[in-house]
Amino acid sequence: MPISFIAAALAAGAVSLVGASGQGQMNARGAQAMGFDQDRTTHHFLLYEDGGAIDVSVNDRADAANRDAIRAHLPHVAMLFRQGVFDLPHFIHGTNVPGTTSMSQRKDRIKYHFSQTPAGGRVDIVTADQDALTAIHAFLRFQITDHQTGDSLDVKKR
Repeated sequence: MPISFIAAALAAGAVSLVGASGQGQMNARGAQAMGFDQDRTTHHFLLYEDGGAIDVSVNDRADAANRDAIRAHLPHVAMLFRQGVFDLPHFIHGTNVPGTTSMSQRKDRIKYHFSQTPAGGRVDIVTADQDALTAIHAFLRFQITDHQTGDSLDVKKR
């Protein structure tokens, strides 16, 4: 979803972040911003020694519409993050997401790589910069907690 659309929706009052909390409201904003059904897909956020990963897959392998929407969304996310733009996580979560300010400031020290998976897609996030790594881990831990994915908050080897 283009960022200008999000800004316009907020300005027009079509979407309100004031008082917006809870998993259902976050999922509604997520579906709007990501273009796929949050209840028919699964997010995973993984922490690695050199960064982490965002992995999104369909719950039903026959769900081509949501799989294709994931594959359209994640390359866009990787492009925005490479540019230091983190408006989508802010919109989806309705708050400033930890780590994004530092990730934006250190955008030239972080690599984002999209790849398709059989059930969706994945964005690998890699850095050699310690401050960027700390920010990436803060970002991913927030995602794990807010999306209630059950993923490990511990850092693992890739």
